[in-house]
Amino acid sequence: MQKKIIIIGAGASGLMAAICAAEAGADVTILEQNDAPGRKILSTGNGRCNLTNTDQSADHYRGSDPGFALGALTRFSQQDTVRFFSRIGVYTVNRGGWLYPRSAQASQVRDLLVMEAKSKGVRIRCRTGVKEVTRGRRGGFDVHVEGYSYHCDSLILANGSRASVPEEAGCSGYRIAASFGHRIVEPLPALVPLVTREKYGWHGVRTEGKAVLFVDSFHTAESSGELQLTSYGISGIPIFEISRYAARALAGQKSVSLEIDFFPDFDLEGLRHFFEGRSIACPFKNTPELMCGLFPDKLIQVFSRFRDPLPAIKCFPLTVIGTKGFDQAQVCSGGVSTMEVNPFTMESRICRNLYFAGEILDIDGTCGGYNLQWAWSSGASAGKSAAEASQEAS
Repeated sequence: MQKKIIIIGAGASGLMAAICAAEAGADVTILEQNDAPGRKILSTGNGRCNLTNTDQSADHYRGSDPGFALGALTRFSQQDTVRFFSRIGVYTVNRGGWLYPRSAQASQVRDLLVMEAKSKGVRIRCRTGVKEVTRGRRGGFDVHVEGYSYHCDSLILANGSRASVPEEAGCSGYRIAASFGHRIVEPLPALVPLVTREKYGWHGVRTEGKAVLFVDSFHTAESSGELQLTSYGISGIPIFEISRYAARALAGQKSVSLEIDFFPDFDLEGLRHFFEGRSIACPFKNTPELMCGLFPDKLIQVFSRFRDPLPAIKCFPLTVIGTKGFDQAQVCSGGVSTMEVNPFTMESRICRNLYFAGEILDIDGTCGGYNLQWAWSSGASAGKSAAEASQEAS
């Protein structure tokens, strides 16, 4: 008899899990609380959907046990991802290792995933919030929604995280996992702007630089690229990359600070020689005028407050006092503890036939398609494993 699998959540990982489970012969139903599937896919890659990245170095994945991600990534690799999307109709283009659909439309990626799922017989029930999950007969599950209960042999939690969703949403997966004995590592915003104590009139400035993060005065992380200076603090991809460490340190009542290098091309001595050369070439210019052509006007005004602006250019200090909230976070750090999950099958080590996929787990990636790759890999692993386990049980 065909075994039944229910997946809670029709995001990237849930849709991938559904397709893989259905291909393996399972009867699959997805329960989605939103009006339509794949809502969060639409905002990925600024609406262009950064599907994955050719560089799959392990350090692009973070968590209490970052190595956990390697299990699913081995089972369903970046190359498998490209082959899969090519098969369902996505032609990918390579932008410096970051892979996008040629159409540059995330909505088409979502639509093609939904088409593929439905072609495999997957049922997608939208506007269907789950109230509770209980153990059913013969080791299965009863999934209770408003006025109805679904029974399944295996359950996949792909509910996502608290990032970019309303306060009341994105949390039911944690609650369900906890009800079956799983530990939840406190979810905190990641890939998110940082709030600083110091405020400068530099909002709206975009400039290249390097951000170095210190926790209790210890060098913890650093990243380079385009920085976005804001009225509340600082943002941009380099800040997103290191924000998870800031959030977790602040939650642990630790001191967090940044040092911004606004001119990484030179060390301090080299920068002095560089400015001396500019001064010799144009002796009629004062210090702010010597900075013209190097930095935006608002940033020059900030540097001009210092008696010697060159050390400030190379090592600008900022005190981090918080992060922006979940509504501005692209993903979360934290989630279901990976210590209690099989890294290859995504099955719970505590509750048989319970599986996890995507952001609900304590794994998060850096910018560049890594969080979607994690969704594809963990979703595929969970879907295949759930279907195989269900068939064995029959």
